[in-house]
Amino acid sequence: MAYLIKNVHAIDPQIGLDTCCDVLIEGTIVSKVGDSLECEGATVVDGTGKYLVPGLVDMHVHFRDPGFEYKETITTGARAATHGGFTDVATMPNTSPVTDSGAEIRYQIDQARAANLCHVRPMGALTAEQKGEALAEIGDMVVEGASAFSDDGHGVQSAGMMRTCMEYVSQFDRVVCAHCEVESLTTNGVVNEGRASTRLGMFGWPALGEELEILRDIELARLTGCDFHVCHISTAKGLEYVRRAKAEGLPVTCEVTPHHLFLCEDDITDAYDTNLKMNPPLRTSEDAAAMREGILDGSIDCVVTDHAPHAAHEKDCEWEIAYFGCVGLETSLPLMLANMVLPGKMSWQRLIEVMAINPRRLLRLKPVRIEAGSAADLTLIDPNRVVHVTPEWLQSKSKNSAFLGQTLKGCACDVFVDGRRTLIDGEVAS
Repeated sequence: MAYLIKNVHAIDPQIGLDTCCDVLIEGTIVSKVGDSLECEGATVVDGTGKYLVPGLVDMHVHFRDPGFEYKETITTGARAATHGGFTDVATMPNTSPVTDSGAEIRYQIDQARAANLCHVRPMGALTAEQKGEALAEIGDMVVEGASAFSDDGHGVQSAGMMRTCMEYVSQFDRVVCAHCEVESLTTNGVVNEGRASTRLGMFGWPALGEELEILRDIELARLTGCDFHVCHISTAKGLEYVRRAKAEGLPVTCEVTPHHLFLCEDDITDAYDTNLKMNPPLRTSEDAAAMREGILDGSIDCVVTDHAPHAAHEKDCEWEIAYFGCVGLETSLPLMLANMVLPGKMSWQRLIEVMAINPRRLLRLKPVRIEAGSAADLTLIDPNRVVHVTPEWLQSKSKNSAFLGQTLKGCACDVFVDGRRTLIDGEVAS
């Protein structure tokens, strides 16, 4: 199948591309980029007024499969990713059984191929069963296709164990992605410690619980030379630690979620909307502003969703016992467009860096470029399409979005994966 995208604004900062042109996809690759292209038999896609970018990548999602398929499956998660404009996603290992050996990596890849929508790049656990006590089968998982390693959902509490993990993972040219949390400081915490916990009368989760482990793991990266990536950073001080590490030339990177960019503890009202219960929690407005600044100045490398689907009964309950997290794959791009790009605060080039280029590099994936010979993994964006975030609009099996009820402007309208059109004018291909 061939597709000819006509009169599209193609942007790819990797090759200095920022122009209106035609792009021809033949088979699994981009075959031509130029003006007034023709191809007999090709399906023509009108790109007028739209932007074509390298396929978006989310390097932090939870698809719950195997073990918790009532929340999400590889197939429903892939549908949500495709609907959100993503060609690649990296799944976290806190499944049941934990993804701590090659068999679980292979299972997820096989399920994704059967779904035939987006590339799924599973992450393996750092420690066996994510217990923080013994190394997982790192080498076995690399052979089967693990993209990176993390005990996400838990911080590795032992500094000695984390050192061992870093030393071992560094031998395989993979990055260690750390959920930074000192659990002895965050025990029972369900909301940011400070104004929010006092106002709402709930146990607080101090920023120090995150910052202390960021600092520890930066020093372990210095010691081991291992590439270290901070998951879902949420505090200004934690980000400052990352900035200092980068300035020293240490192999340290970090990511942020849209909910930590555009929401804060003040958004939690006495309605106690449990879709706003996060891990880490929504921080202060000052922290959120620091995250936005970090995206703009290059201190933060990636925007991720931490897509965390939960069944209705796991959210429709008291705040203290509700599960942490929200779905985010389908709202990530619209939120970035509506809040950052379209108002002129952020360039399209920077958006592509944090949502496509940098995640691919960190996951050790081959670069995707809008040039002849590159893999045809591309996202077409309509900046004028209006999105109403409703449960019916969401393709995820779970509907626990922190942004329900919002109206956003700008979203993906078409997605191409290995030359296949997986999103067609906003509808996921069957």
